[in-house]
Amino acid sequence: MSNILIVDDDAASCRTLQLHLRGQEHSVSTAYSVDEGLNSSRNNPPDLLILDIRMPGRSGLEGLPLFKQEIPGLKVIMITAFHDMESTIEAMQRGAEEYIHKPIDIDELDAAIAKLLSSGGADEDLLSTRTTAEVNQLTMVGRSRVMKEIFKTIGMVAKSPATVLITGESGTGKELVARAIHRAGDHPEGPFVAVNCAALVETLLESDMFGHEKGAFTGAVVKQEGKFSLARGGTIFLDEIGEISQSMQAKLLRVLQYKEFTPLGAKQVHTTDARIITATNVDLEQKVKDGLFREDLYYRLQVVNIHLPPLRERKEDLKDLVQTLLGRINRELRRNITHISWDAVDCLETYDWPGNIRELENVLMKTVALSHGDTLNRDLLPDHLCISNWPSTHTTMIEKPLDQWSLEEVEREHIKRVLDATSWHRGQACTVLDISRPRLRRMIRHYKLKPPTHLNADEDIGEE
Repeated sequence: MSNILIVDDDAASCRTLQLHLRGQEHSVSTAYSVDEGLNSSRNNPPDLLILDIRMPGRSGLEGLPLFKQEIPGLKVIMITAFHDMESTIEAMQRGAEEYIHKPIDIDELDAAIAKLLSSGGADEDLLSTRTTAEVNQLTMVGRSRVMKEIFKTIGMVAKSPATVLITGESGTGKELVARAIHRAGDHPEGPFVAVNCAALVETLLESDMFGHEKGAFTGAVVKQEGKFSLARGGTIFLDEIGEISQSMQAKLLRVLQYKEFTPLGAKQVHTTDARIITATNVDLEQKVKDGLFREDLYYRLQVVNIHLPPLRERKEDLKDLVQTLLGRINRELRRNITHISWDAVDCLETYDWPGNIRELENVLMKTVALSHGDTLNRDLLPDHLCISNWPSTHTTMIEKPLDQWSLEEVEREHIKRVLDATSWHRGQACTVLDISRPRLRRMIRHYKLKPPTHLNADEDIGEE
Protein backbone atom coordinates (compact mmCIF):
# COMPACT_ATOMS: atom_id res chain seq x y z
CA MET A 1 0.00 0.00 0.00
CA SER A 2 1.29 3.45 -0.95
CA ASN A 3 0.26 6.99 -0.10
CA ILE A 4 -1.04 8.79 -3.23
CA LEU A 5 -2.09 12.44 -3.56
CA ILE A 6 -4.31 13.55 -6.46
CA VAL A 7 -4.31 17.28 -7.30
CA ASP A 8 -6.94 18.23 -9.87
CA ASP A 9 -9.55 21.00 -9.90
CA ASP A 10 -12.04 18.53 -11.43
CA ALA A 11 -13.75 17.08 -8.35
CA ALA A 12 -15.42 14.27 -10.30
CA SER A 13 -12.11 13.16 -11.78
CA CYS A 14 -10.49 13.24 -8.33
CA ARG A 15 -13.27 11.14 -6.84
CA THR A 16 -13.20 8.57 -9.66
CA LEU A 17 -9.45 8.06 -9.38
CA GLN A 18 -9.63 8.01 -5.59
CA LEU A 19 -12.22 5.21 -5.59
CA HIS A 20 -10.25 3.19 -8.13
CA LEU A 21 -6.94 3.50 -6.31
CA ARG A 22 -8.47 2.81 -2.90
CA GLY A 23 -9.86 -0.36 -4.44
CA GLN A 24 -6.23 -1.34 -5.00
CA GLU A 25 -5.52 -0.74 -1.31
CA HIS A 26 -3.65 2.54 -1.71
CA SER A 27 -4.14 5.38 0.74
CA VAL A 28 -5.49 8.22 -1.42
CA SER A 29 -6.10 11.88 -0.63
CA THR A 30 -7.24 14.67 -2.95
CA ALA A 31 -6.75 18.40 -3.38
CA TYR A 32 -8.27 20.84 -5.85
CA SER A 33 -5.36 23.25 -6.24
CA VAL A 34 -1.56 23.27 -6.05
CA ASP A 35 -1.54 25.29 -2.82
CA GLU A 36 -4.07 22.97 -1.18
CA GLY A 37 -2.00 19.99 -2.30
CA LEU A 38 1.21 21.49 -0.89
CA ASN A 39 -0.45 22.08 2.48
CA SER A 40 -1.80 18.52 2.50
CA SER A 41 1.56 17.00 1.58
CA ARG A 42 3.34 18.80 4.43
CA ASN A 43 1.14 16.99 6.94
CA ASN A 44 0.98 13.71 5.04
CA PRO A 45 3.84 13.37 2.51
CA PRO A 46 2.75 11.19 -0.44
CA ASP A 47 4.84 8.54 -2.18
CA LEU A 48 3.31 9.46 -5.51
CA LEU A 49 1.59 12.58 -6.86
CA ILE A 50 -0.97 12.66 -9.68
CA LEU A 51 -0.97 16.30 -10.79
CA ASP A 52 -3.17 18.05 -13.36
CA ILE A 53 -1.44 20.66 -15.52
CA ARG A 54 -4.17 23.26 -16.05
CA MET A 55 -5.85 24.56 -12.92
CA PRO A 56 -6.98 27.97 -11.62
CA GLY A 57 -4.23 29.79 -9.74
CA ARG A 58 -0.90 28.00 -9.83
CA SER A 59 -0.65 25.56 -12.74
CA GLY A 60 0.57 22.01 -12.31
CA LEU A 61 3.78 22.89 -14.17
CA GLU A 62 4.40 25.74 -11.71
CA GLY A 63 3.60 23.50 -8.75
CA LEU A 64 5.68 20.51 -9.91
CA PRO A 65 9.12 21.80 -8.77
CA LEU A 66 7.57 22.98 -5.48
CA PHE A 67 6.31 19.48 -4.72
CA LYS A 68 9.69 18.04 -5.71
CA GLN A 69 11.45 20.50 -3.40
CA GLU A 70 9.13 19.78 -0.48
CA ILE A 71 9.25 15.98 -0.82
CA PRO A 72 12.61 14.55 -2.01
CA GLY A 73 12.15 11.35 -4.01
CA LEU A 74 8.49 12.08 -4.81
CA LYS A 75 7.28 10.37 -7.99
CA VAL A 76 4.96 12.50 -10.16
CA ILE A 77 2.47 11.60 -12.89
CA MET A 78 1.24 14.65 -14.83
CA ILE A 79 -2.25 14.52 -16.38
CA THR A 80 -3.82 16.85 -18.91
CA ALA A 81 -6.64 17.08 -21.42
CA PHE A 82 -4.37 18.87 -23.90
CA HIS A 83 -2.22 17.06 -26.48
CA ASP A 84 0.77 19.33 -26.99
CA MET A 85 4.43 18.42 -27.02
CA GLU A 86 5.52 21.61 -25.27
CA SER A 87 3.77 20.64 -22.01
CA THR A 88 5.16 17.10 -22.17
CA ILE A 89 8.74 18.31 -22.60
CA GLU A 90 8.41 20.92 -19.88
CA ALA A 91 6.81 18.45 -17.45
CA MET A 92 9.60 15.91 -17.99
CA GLN A 93 12.29 18.54 -17.57
CA ARG A 94 10.71 19.87 -14.39
CA GLY A 95 10.90 16.41 -12.88
CA ALA A 96 7.77 14.46 -13.84
CA GLU A 97 8.29 10.75 -14.30
CA GLU A 98 5.17 10.05 -16.36
CA TYR A 99 2.67 12.00 -18.45
CA ILE A 100 -0.88 10.77 -19.17
CA HIS A 101 -3.64 12.37 -21.22
CA LYS A 102 -7.31 12.65 -20.33
CA PRO A 103 -9.62 10.83 -20.58
CA ILE A 104 -7.38 8.66 -18.44
CA ASP A 105 -6.81 5.09 -19.55
CA ILE A 106 -7.00 3.22 -16.23
CA ASP A 107 -4.74 0.42 -17.48
CA GLU A 108 -2.12 2.98 -18.54
CA LEU A 109 -2.38 4.72 -15.17
CA ASP A 110 -2.09 1.45 -13.23
CA ALA A 111 0.98 0.47 -15.25
CA ALA A 112 2.60 3.86 -14.61
CA ILE A 113 1.90 3.67 -10.88
CA ALA A 114 3.23 0.11 -10.65
CA LYS A 115 6.41 1.11 -12.47
CA LEU A 116 7.06 4.21 -10.37
CA LEU A 117 6.34 2.57 -7.03
CA SER A 118 8.57 -0.42 -7.78
CA SER A 119 12.30 -0.46 -7.10
CA GLY A 120 12.92 -0.05 -10.82
CA GLY A 121 11.11 3.29 -11.08
CA ALA A 122 12.03 6.19 -13.31
CA ASP A 123 15.24 8.14 -12.90
CA GLU A 124 14.86 10.78 -10.17
CA ASP A 125 17.76 12.89 -11.41
CA LEU A 126 16.01 14.70 -14.22
CA LEU A 127 17.02 18.26 -15.05
CA SER A 128 14.46 21.06 -15.16
CA THR A 129 14.60 24.65 -16.33
CA ARG A 130 12.57 25.17 -19.48
CA THR A 131 9.38 27.17 -19.72
CA THR A 132 6.53 26.92 -22.19
CA ALA A 133 7.45 30.29 -23.65
CA GLU A 134 10.93 29.03 -24.50
CA VAL A 135 9.77 25.94 -26.40
CA ASN A 136 6.55 27.20 -27.96
CA GLN A 137 8.12 27.22 -31.44
CA LEU A 138 8.28 23.41 -31.45
CA THR A 139 5.71 22.15 -33.91
CA MET A 140 5.53 18.40 -33.29
CA VAL A 141 2.15 17.03 -32.25
CA GLY A 142 0.75 13.60 -31.50
CA ARG A 143 -1.40 11.75 -29.01
CA SER A 144 -0.37 8.19 -29.88
CA ARG A 145 1.47 6.24 -27.22
CA VAL A 146 4.65 6.10 -29.31
CA MET A 147 4.72 9.87 -29.85
CA LYS A 148 4.15 10.53 -26.15
CA GLU A 149 7.15 8.33 -25.43
CA ILE A 150 9.20 10.25 -28.00
CA PHE A 151 8.21 13.58 -26.41
CA LYS A 152 9.26 12.26 -23.00
CA THR A 153 12.58 11.03 -24.41
CA ILE A 154 13.25 14.46 -25.93
CA GLY A 155 12.58 16.05 -22.56
CA MET A 156 14.97 13.70 -20.80
CA VAL A 157 17.89 13.78 -23.28
CA ALA A 158 17.77 17.44 -24.33
CA LYS A 159 19.96 18.62 -21.45
CA SER A 160 22.40 15.74 -21.89
CA PRO A 161 25.35 16.03 -24.30
CA ALA A 162 24.69 12.46 -25.48
CA THR A 163 24.76 11.88 -29.24
CA VAL A 164 21.31 11.11 -30.63
CA LEU A 165 20.52 8.99 -33.70
CA ILE A 166 17.04 9.57 -35.15
CA THR A 167 15.74 6.82 -37.41
CA GLY A 168 12.63 6.54 -39.55
CA GLU A 169 11.31 6.64 -43.08
CA SER A 170 11.64 9.74 -45.23
CA GLY A 171 9.12 12.41 -44.33
CA THR A 172 8.45 11.28 -40.75
CA GLY A 173 9.83 14.47 -39.19
CA LYS A 174 13.36 13.54 -38.12
CA GLU A 175 14.64 17.11 -38.42
CA LEU A 176 11.74 18.34 -36.26
CA VAL A 177 12.91 15.97 -33.51
CA ALA A 178 16.46 17.29 -33.84
CA ARG A 179 15.24 20.89 -33.62
CA ALA A 180 13.08 20.01 -30.61
CA ILE A 181 16.12 18.56 -28.80
CA HIS A 182 18.15 21.66 -29.65
CA ARG A 183 15.50 24.11 -28.50
CA ALA A 184 14.88 22.23 -25.27
CA GLY A 185 18.60 21.92 -24.53
CA ASP A 186 21.07 24.05 -22.60
CA HIS A 187 21.88 26.35 -25.53
CA PRO A 188 18.67 27.02 -27.49
CA GLU A 189 20.02 30.42 -28.47
CA GLY A 190 22.96 28.77 -30.21
CA PRO A 191 22.98 27.92 -33.92
CA PHE A 192 21.19 24.89 -35.36
CA VAL A 193 23.10 23.83 -38.48
CA ALA A 194 21.65 21.13 -40.76
CA VAL A 195 23.70 19.14 -43.28
CA ASN A 196 22.17 16.80 -45.85
CA CYS A 197 24.93 14.21 -46.23
CA ALA A 198 23.33 12.71 -49.33
CA ALA A 199 23.12 15.97 -51.27
CA LEU A 200 26.84 16.47 -51.99
CA VAL A 201 29.66 14.40 -53.44
CA GLU A 202 32.35 13.37 -50.96
CA THR A 203 34.86 16.17 -51.70
CA LEU A 204 32.21 18.86 -51.45
CA LEU A 205 30.69 17.27 -48.36
CA GLU A 206 34.05 17.26 -46.56
CA SER A 207 34.58 20.93 -47.42
CA ASP A 208 31.00 21.75 -46.40
CA MET A 209 31.36 20.01 -43.02
CA PHE A 210 34.95 20.91 -42.08
CA GLY A 211 35.69 23.98 -44.21
CA HIS A 212 38.73 24.67 -46.38
CA GLU A 213 41.68 27.02 -46.76
CA LYS A 214 42.20 29.24 -49.78
CA GLY A 215 43.78 27.20 -52.57
CA ALA A 216 42.96 23.85 -50.97
CA PHE A 217 41.49 22.66 -54.28
CA THR A 218 40.54 24.04 -57.67
CA GLY A 219 37.92 26.72 -57.14
CA ALA A 220 38.78 27.37 -53.49
CA VAL A 221 39.48 31.06 -54.06
CA VAL A 222 38.70 32.09 -50.49
CA LYS A 223 38.88 30.50 -47.05
CA GLN A 224 35.57 29.03 -45.94
CA GLU A 225 34.39 27.88 -42.53
CA GLY A 226 32.67 24.52 -42.37
CA LYS A 227 29.41 23.59 -40.70
CA PHE A 228 31.17 22.23 -37.60
CA SER A 229 32.73 25.65 -37.05
CA LEU A 230 29.43 27.43 -37.67
CA ALA A 231 27.69 25.14 -35.18
CA ARG A 232 29.94 26.03 -32.22
CA GLY A 233 27.83 26.72 -29.16
CA GLY A 234 24.85 24.95 -30.73
CA THR A 235 23.84 21.81 -32.61
CA ILE A 236 24.88 20.24 -35.89
CA PHE A 237 22.31 17.92 -37.48
CA LEU A 238 23.70 15.39 -39.96
CA ASP A 239 20.81 14.04 -42.01
CA GLU A 240 21.12 10.88 -44.13
CA ILE A 241 24.24 9.89 -42.19
CA GLY A 242 24.10 6.39 -43.70
CA GLU A 243 25.16 7.79 -47.08
CA ILE A 244 28.65 9.06 -46.14
CA SER A 245 31.77 7.30 -47.44
CA GLN A 246 34.19 5.20 -45.37
CA SER A 247 36.68 8.06 -45.48
CA MET A 248 34.15 10.55 -44.11
CA GLN A 249 33.08 8.02 -41.50
CA ALA A 250 36.64 7.92 -40.15
CA LYS A 251 36.84 11.72 -39.98
CA LEU A 252 33.44 11.98 -38.29
CA LEU A 253 34.50 9.36 -35.74
CA ARG A 254 37.47 11.56 -34.81
CA VAL A 255 35.15 14.52 -34.29
CA LEU A 256 32.97 12.42 -32.00
CA GLN A 257 35.95 11.07 -30.05
CA TYR A 258 38.09 14.18 -29.71
CA LYS A 259 35.83 17.09 -30.76
CA GLU A 260 38.43 18.12 -33.34
CA PHE A 261 38.74 18.27 -37.12
CA THR A 262 41.06 19.63 -39.80
CA PRO A 263 39.73 21.81 -42.65
CA LEU A 264 40.87 20.91 -46.17
CA GLY A 265 44.29 22.38 -46.86
CA ALA A 266 44.85 23.40 -43.23
CA LYS A 267 47.66 22.31 -40.93
CA GLN A 268 46.08 23.46 -37.70
CA VAL A 269 43.53 21.28 -35.93
CA HIS A 270 40.23 22.99 -35.08
CA THR A 271 37.88 22.12 -32.23
CA THR A 272 34.10 22.22 -31.87
CA ASP A 273 31.73 21.99 -28.94
CA ALA A 274 28.65 21.50 -31.14
CA ARG A 275 26.20 18.83 -30.09
CA ILE A 276 25.92 16.19 -32.81
CA ILE A 277 22.53 14.76 -33.80
CA THR A 278 22.27 12.41 -36.77
CA ALA A 279 19.41 10.87 -38.73
CA THR A 280 18.93 8.15 -41.31
CA ASN A 281 16.18 6.36 -43.19
CA VAL A 282 18.31 3.26 -43.82
CA ASP A 283 19.12 0.30 -41.57
CA LEU A 284 22.57 1.22 -40.24
CA GLU A 285 22.90 -2.04 -38.35
CA GLN A 286 22.50 -3.93 -41.62
CA LYS A 287 25.04 -1.64 -43.30
CA VAL A 288 27.47 -2.49 -40.50
CA LYS A 289 26.91 -6.21 -41.16
CA ASP A 290 27.46 -5.61 -44.87
CA GLY A 291 30.75 -3.83 -44.15
CA LEU A 292 29.46 -0.51 -45.51
CA PHE A 293 29.38 1.39 -42.21
CA ARG A 294 31.92 1.44 -39.39
CA GLU A 295 30.76 -0.44 -36.33
CA ASP A 296 32.63 1.88 -33.92
CA LEU A 297 31.00 4.92 -35.50
CA TYR A 298 27.57 3.28 -35.39
CA TYR A 299 27.78 2.74 -31.64
CA ARG A 300 29.10 6.28 -31.13
CA LEU A 301 26.14 7.72 -33.02
CA GLN A 302 23.37 5.80 -31.32
CA VAL A 303 24.05 6.53 -27.66
CA VAL A 304 20.37 7.49 -27.68
CA ASN A 305 18.16 6.19 -30.50
CA ILE A 306 14.79 7.80 -31.26
CA HIS A 307 12.75 5.92 -33.85
CA LEU A 308 9.94 7.77 -35.61
CA PRO A 309 7.25 5.38 -36.87
CA PRO A 310 5.64 5.97 -40.27
CA LEU A 311 2.36 7.86 -40.32
CA ARG A 312 0.43 4.72 -41.34
CA GLU A 313 1.33 3.20 -37.95
CA ARG A 314 0.09 6.17 -35.92
CA LYS A 315 -3.13 7.23 -37.60
CA GLU A 316 -4.48 8.47 -34.25
CA ASP A 317 -2.10 11.42 -34.64
CA LEU A 318 -3.50 12.43 -38.00
CA LYS A 319 -6.19 14.83 -36.76
CA ASP A 320 -3.67 16.72 -34.62
CA LEU A 321 -1.24 16.83 -37.54
CA VAL A 322 -3.88 18.14 -39.93
CA GLN A 323 -4.90 20.89 -37.50
CA THR A 324 -1.31 21.93 -36.96
CA LEU A 325 -0.32 21.78 -40.62
CA LEU A 326 -3.38 23.74 -41.69
CA GLY A 327 -2.50 26.48 -39.23
CA ARG A 328 1.00 26.71 -40.70
CA ILE A 329 -0.29 26.57 -44.28
CA ASN A 330 -2.86 29.28 -43.59
CA ARG A 331 -0.07 31.53 -42.42
CA GLU A 332 2.19 30.76 -45.37
CA LEU A 333 -0.53 31.09 -48.03
CA ARG A 334 -2.44 33.85 -46.24
CA ARG A 335 -5.60 31.76 -46.23
CA ASN A 336 -8.15 31.12 -43.50
CA ILE A 337 -9.18 27.45 -43.56
CA THR A 338 -10.83 27.10 -40.17
CA HIS A 339 -12.56 23.72 -40.53
CA ILE A 340 -12.12 20.33 -42.18
CA SER A 341 -15.10 18.05 -42.70
CA TRP A 342 -15.26 14.61 -41.09
CA ASP A 343 -15.59 12.87 -44.43
CA ALA A 344 -12.38 14.61 -45.52
CA VAL A 345 -10.73 13.39 -42.32
CA ASP A 346 -12.00 9.88 -43.10
CA CYS A 347 -10.30 10.05 -46.51
CA LEU A 348 -7.03 11.15 -44.94
CA GLU A 349 -7.20 8.39 -42.33
CA THR A 350 -7.92 5.69 -44.95
CA TYR A 351 -4.83 6.50 -46.99
CA ASP A 352 -1.50 4.91 -45.98
CA TRP A 353 0.73 7.96 -46.66
CA PRO A 354 3.87 6.35 -48.09
CA GLY A 355 5.48 9.80 -48.07
CA ASN A 356 4.48 10.28 -44.42
CA ILE A 357 4.02 13.76 -42.94
CA ARG A 358 5.83 15.44 -45.82
CA GLU A 359 3.28 13.98 -48.25
CA LEU A 360 0.39 14.97 -45.97
CA GLU A 361 1.66 18.55 -45.81
CA ASN A 362 2.07 18.66 -49.58
CA VAL A 363 -1.50 17.42 -50.15
CA LEU A 364 -2.91 19.95 -47.68
CA MET A 365 -0.85 22.74 -49.22
CA LYS A 366 -2.24 22.03 -52.70
CA THR A 367 -5.77 21.62 -51.35
CA VAL A 368 -5.73 24.89 -49.44
CA ALA A 369 -4.27 26.73 -52.43
CA LEU A 370 -7.18 25.55 -54.61
CA SER A 371 -9.95 25.92 -52.01
CA HIS A 372 -12.60 28.59 -51.63
CA GLY A 373 -14.20 29.56 -48.34
CA ASP A 374 -13.12 28.47 -44.89
CA THR A 375 -13.84 24.70 -44.97
CA LEU A 376 -11.78 21.87 -46.43
CA ASN A 377 -14.25 19.33 -47.82
CA ARG A 378 -13.77 15.82 -49.17
CA ASP A 379 -14.36 16.86 -52.78
CA LEU A 380 -11.29 19.11 -52.61
CA LEU A 381 -8.95 16.20 -51.90
CA PRO A 382 -7.15 14.21 -54.61
CA ASP A 383 -9.23 11.27 -55.87
CA HIS A 384 -6.65 8.64 -54.90
CA LEU A 385 -7.10 9.51 -51.21
CA CYS A 386 -10.84 8.91 -51.16
CA ILE A 387 -11.08 5.33 -52.34
CA SER A 388 -12.90 3.49 -49.57
CA ASN A 389 -11.58 0.09 -48.54
CA TRP A 390 -14.98 -1.15 -47.46
CA PRO A 391 -16.47 -2.40 -50.73
CA SER A 392 -13.56 -4.78 -51.39
CA THR A 393 -13.57 -5.90 -47.76
CA HIS A 394 -17.26 -6.38 -47.17
CA THR A 395 -19.11 -7.09 -50.39
CA THR A 396 -18.29 -10.78 -50.06
CA MET A 397 -19.21 -11.03 -46.37
CA ILE A 398 -22.54 -12.68 -47.03
CA GLU A 399 -20.78 -15.27 -49.17
CA LYS A 400 -18.46 -16.30 -46.32
CA PRO A 401 -19.38 -18.73 -43.54
CA LEU A 402 -19.99 -16.97 -40.24
CA ASP A 403 -16.97 -18.60 -38.61
CA GLN A 404 -14.75 -16.86 -41.16
CA TRP A 405 -15.92 -13.33 -40.33
CA SER A 406 -13.47 -11.10 -38.47
CA LEU A 407 -14.58 -9.38 -35.25
CA GLU A 408 -14.42 -6.02 -37.04
CA GLU A 409 -16.67 -7.31 -39.84
CA VAL A 410 -19.21 -8.61 -37.33
CA GLU A 411 -19.20 -5.32 -35.40
CA ARG A 412 -19.64 -3.21 -38.53
CA GLU A 413 -22.49 -5.39 -39.83
CA HIS A 414 -24.29 -5.33 -36.49
CA ILE A 415 -24.02 -1.54 -36.10
CA LYS A 416 -25.25 -1.04 -39.67
CA ARG A 417 -28.27 -3.33 -39.07
CA VAL A 418 -29.20 -1.55 -35.85
CA LEU A 419 -28.96 1.87 -37.54
CA ASP A 420 -31.07 0.69 -40.48
CA ALA A 421 -33.62 -0.90 -38.12
CA THR A 422 -33.99 2.39 -36.20
CA SER A 423 -34.11 4.46 -39.41
CA TRP A 424 -30.80 5.98 -38.34
CA HIS A 425 -32.26 7.40 -35.14
CA ARG A 426 -28.99 7.65 -33.23
CA GLY A 427 -30.61 7.90 -29.82
CA GLN A 428 -32.53 4.64 -30.33
CA ALA A 429 -29.47 2.98 -31.87
CA CYS A 430 -27.38 3.91 -28.83
CA THR A 431 -30.00 2.38 -26.54
CA VAL A 432 -30.00 -0.89 -28.50
CA LEU A 433 -26.19 -1.00 -28.75
CA ASP A 434 -25.72 0.21 -25.15
CA ILE A 435 -23.08 2.75 -26.12
CA SER A 436 -22.74 6.53 -25.89
CA ARG A 437 -23.53 8.85 -28.79
CA PRO A 438 -19.91 10.04 -29.16
CA ARG A 439 -18.82 6.42 -29.44
CA LEU A 440 -21.50 5.72 -32.05
CA ARG A 441 -20.37 8.74 -34.07
CA ARG A 442 -16.79 7.47 -33.95
CA MET A 443 -17.90 4.02 -35.11
CA ILE A 444 -19.93 5.47 -37.97
CA ARG A 445 -16.88 7.41 -39.12
CA HIS A 446 -14.51 4.48 -38.59
CA TYR A 447 -16.68 2.02 -40.53
CA LYS A 448 -17.67 4.69 -43.11
CA LEU A 449 -21.36 3.95 -42.69
CA LYS A 450 -23.84 6.03 -44.67
CA PRO A 451 -27.65 6.23 -44.23
CA PRO A 452 -29.91 5.24 -47.15
CA THR A 453 -30.32 8.09 -49.59
CA HIS A 454 -34.08 8.28 -49.02
CA LEU A 455 -33.47 9.36 -45.42
CA ASN A 456 -31.38 12.31 -46.57
CA ALA A 457 -29.66 11.96 -43.21
CA ASP A 458 -26.90 14.17 -41.86
CA GLU A 459 -25.01 14.25 -38.55
CA ASP A 460 -28.13 15.19 -36.57
CA ILE A 461 -30.70 12.87 -38.19
CA GLY A 462 -32.95 11.18 -35.70
CA GLU A 463 -31.54 13.11 -32.71
CA GLU A 464 -33.81 15.10 -30.54
